[in-house]
Amino acid sequence: MNEQGRYRQGQPAVVVITGASAGVGRATAQAFAKRGAHIGLLARGAAGLEGGRRDVEAAGGKALIVPIDVADADQVEAAATQVEAAFGPIDIWVNNAMTSVFSPVKEMTPDEFKRVTEVTYLGYVYGTLAALKRMLPRDQGSIVQVGSALAYRGIPLQAAYCGAKHAIQGFCDSLRAELLHDKSNVRLTMVQMPALNTPQFGWVKSRLPQQAQPVPPIFQPEVAAEAVYWAAHHNRREIYVGRSTVIAVVGNKLAPGLGDWYLARTGFQGQQTGEPRDPDQPFNLWEPVDTDRDYGAHGSFDSRATTWSPQFWATTHRKWILAVGAGIAGLGAVLIGRKA
Repeated sequence: MNEQGRYRQGQPAVVVITGASAGVGRATAQAFAKRGAHIGLLARGAAGLEGGRRDVEAAGGKALIVPIDVADADQVEAAATQVEAAFGPIDIWVNNAMTSVFSPVKEMTPDEFKRVTEVTYLGYVYGTLAALKRMLPRDQGSIVQVGSALAYRGIPLQAAYCGAKHAIQGFCDSLRAELLHDKSNVRLTMVQMPALNTPQFGWVKSRLPQQAQPVPPIFQPEVAAEAVYWAAHHNRREIYVGRSTVIAVVGNKLAPGLGDWYLARTGFQGQQTGEPRDPDQPFNLWEPVDTDRDYGAHGSFDSRATTWSPQFWATTHRKWILAVGAGIAGLGAVLIGRKA
């Protein structure tokens, strides 16, 4: 199914994006805005939200800023009501907000695990519940969960975040089966992302001796944003973005012990740049960092990030690829038959 719901009738899509003030959420808002969407921007950071509003309006969409903490279910529900009061029924809900701590498990505190779980997992649950409350009675709508390769393959130094992403994946499996049982037309998709060049590596709480980095290969957030947009308009249960994601997910299914061994030897240094970490670096675990400064969609790794994923292009054009392959095979059979 492609463009669905009310905007089949020429009306703009109404979209909600959590974590919309920076990174993937910020880029995703721009992706939808280019197609004329009306977008509720949900996040904590005032400056980032205002920058997101400017981006959306410059790209041709309309934006409503709703400052909330997604760890509070009542705030999420109130935000959904506010968006529908401004723009009408919500067509697409994108859960994206996250936080993390770079730290060995033995140095983590219970409060840190709780906070990461409340934002990165329960924030998705609360957003999904708010979306379902509105979409199920209308029997239409699309919910997109921004996931990660780490939803299947945990890595060292990010136990709280990996645990939350695993939880989202399990939650989605349960909900998807229920939607199928009820013959609902509400669609649910999880997009598993690769390493991305977002500001999070400059503001995530860290106990690492060196500056944190995404594990290469690194993709620009616009790659993730286009994947989210595509997922919202196609009936695919799960989408992998980037060859590295495919390798991580499939490799973990085939040889998880080998993954443990490999990550024990490479996972620590691979997540650090080699430059000392600023001990005074602000972090956003408890309070937003982008209240007075707009960080935008990109992190500090532009020179190392790519703007295109051949793997994602292939997965979104697989019917065309199969058709071309079948045509080539058919032509080959004809030529062989003639020689025979």
